[in-house]
Amino acid sequence: MTNLLVMFVMYSLSTFIKRYITVMKKLFTLFLGVCAIAAVAKAQKPDSTQAVAHYKFSHLRDTTKPDDIYTENMVLFLGRSASVYKSFDRKTQDALMRKQVAEQVAASAGGPIKINVKGGRASSTEYFTFADQKKFIRKEKLVNNYLIDEPMPVIKWKITNDTASFSGLKCQKATAHFAGRDYTAWFCPDVPFHSGPWKLIGLPGLIVEAYDTKKQVVFKFDGLDNADKLEKPAPGDEAGTIKSGGTVVKMVGMADDVDDPSVIALPSTGIKASEKEFTNLKDAMKKDPQAFMQAAMGGSGANVRMNANPNSTSKFQISQGPVINNPLELPEKK
Repeated sequence: MTNLLVMFVMYSLSTFIKRYITVMKKLFTLFLGVCAIAAVAKAQKPDSTQAVAHYKFSHLRDTTKPDDIYTENMVLFLGRSASVYKSFDRKTQDALMRKQVAEQVAASAGGPIKINVKGGRASSTEYFTFADQKKFIRKEKLVNNYLIDEPMPVIKWKITNDTASFSGLKCQKATAHFAGRDYTAWFCPDVPFHSGPWKLIGLPGLIVEAYDTKKQVVFKFDGLDNADKLEKPAPGDEAGTIKSGGTVVKMVGMADDVDDPSVIALPSTGIKASEKEFTNLKDAMKKDPQAFMQAAMGGSGANVRMNANPNSTSKFQISQGPVINNPLELPEKK
């Protein structure tokens, strides 16, 4: 009976390992395919941050739940010829996660480390505009950074004579149809940045506030700061690295190598990918999160050990995300 039990366990373990190796081979092929087609991305010319605009973003994602509005604090870094729009909440959450990891590393006193961190919801998508090169690039993160070239938004704005003030900034009204929605935007001609939140660009001044007709998508102005208020990383700090005593923990998949808010630049480790390739990567993650994380971390140079025990309850948990029947970009009506 004991021999039969041992044979059964060995057979189960062998079957699990064979399946795991097969999945890993497919994922590595997928990662190599993306890298072979586009290789590591060549960053656009960096720009210096001149000002920072803050927005409170709100979006009705599910029309069946009109009271459940998604909200997020966003930030727009503005340079002379470039800008990047990203989540301010993400920065706050990353800082909290680094603090949690540092505390757990310190508490381990050089012994085994079991990292357990908690975080909230925040977008990891970032939008880069390089006006001089006429480039618009979306950065997505699935452990590694992926850079997707998008067409530069072309919006046919109609500028009106209506004016209004936002936090002391005198603004002018403009309207346009874009991405399936009718938008109203308020821009400030006295702030000489032809940029705005998300993909809303192309007016002769900074777009400080914008919303669609139904107020389902709102970018509410929350202040404008000078670049001299930015907090630069301390000398010797490495992005995503936690140091405590003689222990060093690399936060793989969280921080970028570009961690200076005074510089607008793509991460040098970013991998260029087409929309289809990135979709394939997301599908692979949903099908087998554990194998995907192993492959992605291995590709990033991380030293990761996985438990090969088929009865192990240790798994990577990937959130399926909220129900979205009202996406930010709607299909155009025919």
